[in-house]
Amino acid sequence: METLPGPRTPFLEDTVARMLLLGLVLLQVTGASGITDVVAAYNLTWKSTNFKTILEWEPKPINHVYTVQISPRLGNWKSKCFYTTDTECDLTDEIMNNVNQTYLARVFSYPADATDYAGEPHFTNSPEFTPYLETKLGQPMIHSYKQVGTKLNVTVQDARTLVRMNGTFLSLRDVFGKDLSYTLYYWKASSTGKKTAKTNTNEFLIDVDKGESYCFNVQAVIPSRKVNQKSPESLIECTSQEKEMFLVIGMVVLAVIILTIILGVSLYKCRKVRRERGWKEGSPLNAA
Repeated sequence: METLPGPRTPFLEDTVARMLLLGLVLLQVTGASGITDVVAAYNLTWKSTNFKTILEWEPKPINHVYTVQISPRLGNWKSKCFYTTDTECDLTDEIMNNVNQTYLARVFSYPADATDYAGEPHFTNSPEFTPYLETKLGQPMIHSYKQVGTKLNVTVQDARTLVRMNGTFLSLRDVFGKDLSYTLYYWKASSTGKKTAKTNTNEFLIDVDKGESYCFNVQAVIPSRKVNQKSPESLIECTSQEKEMFLVIGMVVLAVIILTIILGVSLYKCRKVRRERGWKEGSPLNAA
């Protein structure tokens, strides 16, 4: 007996077909976009001191990588830090040619395995950054100091930058010229009351009280700026008039001691020679 075919179930077949079609579409979209689990960068921040300039951002990547681009205003984009898992990129070399220019950077997010990715990646723009106006001033150093009588002379050492001209690295003074000044804070070692002095050069010559020891430090300043006007203060240095006096006295005492020792040794040798001569002259052989 021939078995008659059962009734068809079009609803079930249509459901399965739709699910397969939806899965295929999702796979195609995922493969085409390549941005599953890719997060756009945020909190882009410029970190710059004495023109050493780094762009930082968040978050730490999990399934993606970053590439950075930088451009002067109205200029061409240049890529840096290709497909990196870091969240910072050193852009110092790209700003050195013109620190007065205003720059913009952007951070692209790519799938971790998409080195040849041809889609449209997420990206985030940074704030604008003008190195000459915004780079922070590093902590200055005191090159030398000397207190003679009522005069205290302090010389500040200009920090070197990564800005180059004709193959030579420039100092802060070379870059900023008269825009850069220094403030000296000084006080008696026996007191807490501070005084200040300012100069547009690198040298201070101030009046002090004779015989008093002084402590001091310096700070770099660009008065024309609206932000980042001042550097951190340098380490504190102190003169010591008592120390200098004790040093002189110590040197005199040491010289006296050395002379005494030399004189004592010389006298000892002379006496020894005399005794030896006397012994030889009084020996039995000489008497015969």
